[in-house]
Amino acid sequence: MEKTIDESVQGTALVLKDKGSNSRKLYIESYGCQMNFSDSEIVASILAQEGFNTTENIEEADLVLVNTCSIREKAELTVRKRLEKFNAVKKTRPHIKVGVLGCMAERLKSQLLEEEKIVDMVVGPDAYKDLPNLVQEIDAGRNAVNVILSKEETYGDVAPVRLNSNGVTAFVSITRGCDNMCTFCVVPFTRGRERSRDPLSILEEVNDLWEKGFKEVTLLGQNVDSYLWYGGGLKKDFEKASEMQKATAVNFAKLLEMVAQAQPKMRFRFSTSNPQDMTLDVIETMARYRNICDYIHLPVQSGSNRILKAMNRLHSREEYFTLIDNIRRINPDCAISQDMIAGFPTETEEDHQDTLSLMEYVKYDFGFMFAYSERPGTLAARKLEDDIPEETKKRRLREIIALQQQHGLYRTRQHLGKTEEVLIEGLSKKSTDHWMGRNSQNTVVVFPKEHYKVGDFVNVRIDDCTSATLLGEAVGYSENN
Repeated sequence: MEKTIDESVQGTALVLKDKGSNSRKLYIESYGCQMNFSDSEIVASILAQEGFNTTENIEEADLVLVNTCSIREKAELTVRKRLEKFNAVKKTRPHIKVGVLGCMAERLKSQLLEEEKIVDMVVGPDAYKDLPNLVQEIDAGRNAVNVILSKEETYGDVAPVRLNSNGVTAFVSITRGCDNMCTFCVVPFTRGRERSRDPLSILEEVNDLWEKGFKEVTLLGQNVDSYLWYGGGLKKDFEKASEMQKATAVNFAKLLEMVAQAQPKMRFRFSTSNPQDMTLDVIETMARYRNICDYIHLPVQSGSNRILKAMNRLHSREEYFTLIDNIRRINPDCAISQDMIAGFPTETEEDHQDTLSLMEYVKYDFGFMFAYSERPGTLAARKLEDDIPEETKKRRLREIIALQQQHGLYRTRQHLGKTEEVLIEGLSKKSTDHWMGRNSQNTVVVFPKEHYKVGDFVNVRIDDCTSATLLGEAVGYSENN
């Protein structure tokens, strides 16, 4: 639940330019959070070196891979249906091999491979470099599995192929794994303990993206704020580091500063943050550099201290308010979004009202809201009874969504009359005569195309809005262009 899931891209088949010498076809589709989509780029890059070009047509594929998510039950059910479809294709193309990648692979390895026998290959999120060996195994008619979680793997030395890219915005992974054992979340069990990438490899990737014409980068991690590089190794082992390692360590605020200084005309975002790890120096760094966007995704999950404790969230309601106050004080223009869970086990009406009152205090710009779904293998599934009736969950979720829509409209209206810098990402979904882009606060802005093009930084006067979209007119290029 920590990662934002964009429903509009679920199951997208990733395609890139053919490499002339490659003779085999890879069909790869992704589910879940942006980390999974980023990982699919790494997988495609590795397999391109092994003779695979990508395809959008399952019927011509030699290898079918599904990059999976275990965060919500819906994602797992969707993947199972897709695996049934792929196995149906096998009846007419028996040489096709099917593999499951990512978090679901980690969680259901024996079930998928041995009990149900619906896949040929199972690959965990830390084992993608082993794909050449695993493909050799399945080519020889043997099942292949590698779900070993690594203490070191960050894929810092694999240059991802940018798949389905608009050529303007890109994602760069900076951490893998998570040390926060939230009771509702499977991530620590599917992606392992937290480790960070060498900052120099991150800078190289950012600089390379700039050279290729990209204008905006989102730094990605299960928990980006706890980024900590001290020469390699797990975050939890930092206390054992030498004095020199500690003195030269790079934390998230420092990394943000490094990328902002390296490419002053490139915009930077990051996701996802955890409240207990969001420090003042990060907020101050954001305020200091114009090219670090004024937007923080700050999941809270509940407004009740009792429920936060049951979730093993390492912050209280009051500490969260203090963090919000500091963000508003240091960076008044900063937009804030949330993740919220309705109907966590034992949640009372009073707990639910605490969530609504927290939302009233913050008035989030955006929200990602879900009814609680018990995930096998989590502490909550083992220790807590899923005791909230489904109708109660749905009603509480409706109330949370309704309040968020009010607040979303309140926040978008604050942009009216202002002129804001927008990076053009592509065509508006509703009109080919309009461009769509985002302002610094990550709000979608739509305006007439005129003579501007994708990748331009444009100043747009905001004249109207809906609860989620700003409408306006371009008044010229920004100084960043």
